[in-house]
Amino acid sequence: MTTSNPVATDQLPTTIRAYLSAHAAGDVDAALRAFAPDAVVTDEGHTYRGTAEVLRFLRKAGSEFTYTTELIGAERADDRHWVAIQRLEGDFPGGVVDLRFRFVMADGSISELVIAP
Repeated sequence: MTTSNPVATDQLPTTIRAYLSAHAAGDVDAALRAFAPDAVVTDEGHTYRGTAEVLRFLRKAGSEFTYTTELIGAERADDRHWVAIQRLEGDFPGGVVDLRFRFVMADGSISELVIAP
């Protein structure tokens, strides 16, 4: 991905904002609708490919902890590459972390998501 430039969080594509909102609310079905059928998600060293595996990721992600999320930043490299920065606070080790959600968009859907500190 090329260099990203900071943008207001409301400038993130609607699909990304819908995914982040649905995922934070625990609405797995709505979160899954944001992804392309052949989407790839990478989180905590695990890669999930396609609808069935992305659904497994959505059901599992963060389920062992209680936490809140706050969208604290956004970046845009181009029309396809976006970053959402989420602050998580909860009962996981360390208690607070800022995660970078790196999205690649294709035809209005999320084709790739990489989550990393």
